[in-house]
Amino acid sequence: MNNPAALPKATADALLPADFVCDSARYILGRQRPDGSIPWFDGGYADPWDHVEAAMGLSIAGEYAAAEKAYRWLAGVQLGDGSWWAAYRDGSVHNGERRETNFVAYIATGIWHHYRITGDDSFLRAFWPTVERAVEFVLALQTGHGDIHWAVDERGRARQDALITGCSSIYKSLECAVNIAHSLGQPRPQWVSARAALGCALQEMPQRFDRTWESKARFSMDWFYPVLGGVFSGAAARARLQQKWDEFVVAGLGCRCVNDEPWVTVAESCELTMALLAAGERSRAEELYRGLHRWQDTDGGYWTGYVYRDSAIWPEEKTTWTVGAMLLAADALAKLTPASDLFTSVRLLPEPARVALG
Repeated sequence: MNNPAALPKATADALLPADFVCDSARYILGRQRPDGSIPWFDGGYADPWDHVEAAMGLSIAGEYAAAEKAYRWLAGVQLGDGSWWAAYRDGSVHNGERRETNFVAYIATGIWHHYRITGDDSFLRAFWPTVERAVEFVLALQTGHGDIHWAVDERGRARQDALITGCSSIYKSLECAVNIAHSLGQPRPQWVSARAALGCALQEMPQRFDRTWESKARFSMDWFYPVLGGVFSGAAARARLQQKWDEFVVAGLGCRCVNDEPWVTVAESCELTMALLAAGERSRAEELYRGLHRWQDTDGGYWTGYVYRDSAIWPEEKTTWTVGAMLLAADALAKLTPASDLFTSVRLLPEPARVALG
């Protein structure tokens, strides 16, 4: 394992070190496959959610062609019902045991993010059918209580339980999907209603989540994702983040992945950074983010996590989605692109009159 003291560091007060964006993009580009897929790392697999996270990093860095290639690959392997398998590798399905709803929905977030940066109407029109099919797949798995089943199995049977983190991610994706539809003059009022019902379940019906397995409350994402996804805002968001701050945040290091292990992770720390910004806690967000650059390696990649009990990097992996998260948090802090507020605010466009797509 690597000792982080031996890794190159940014200066302690650098929010964005010199060449950070270029170096980060270079790392993701170096892992992207010729077909456009972006695996976790060389030799690894790609899953639909983390692939989109890395693609959004490319959009922030101005690597528009590579980002669009990533989205074309995803559209190309979309199944007839609008979904994707859990993972792909070397042009084949790597995990065909399930299809996860938050993975499927996230395409809407990526497409809206890229469009907000580029303003390319043709791009939005081209991916509208992909987004529409994905969202319809996800909403077909919404219960009468508003929560959304987390997955279907290999036969398409719903795995009947819901995840707070997954549904919070879907909540943001539905915001993006509604905005795509409205921008194209294709209003989907049923999506607006479904999003409202999901928000109500997340805010008021904790009994609808983790019904058939042990609670996921030990994971920090269950704590801050409802803020990151826009389910809670303002004073409610600040109160939620304060409630478990000491449980999950290690001063000077970052955010723990789980509350029972001495392990901080870069991606969760980046996502918490954005949740803090969404809650109006900028000083905390900056302090948390500044310390994360210590985990960057010489090739531009960021190590996934650090076990502070052992003073050791673990796992010895530099994942593309971690770099994507670093770029998203950087954008949220420094306003690098027109999409910088995607995860720090909620913005639903007004419903337009219906028009025909060109």
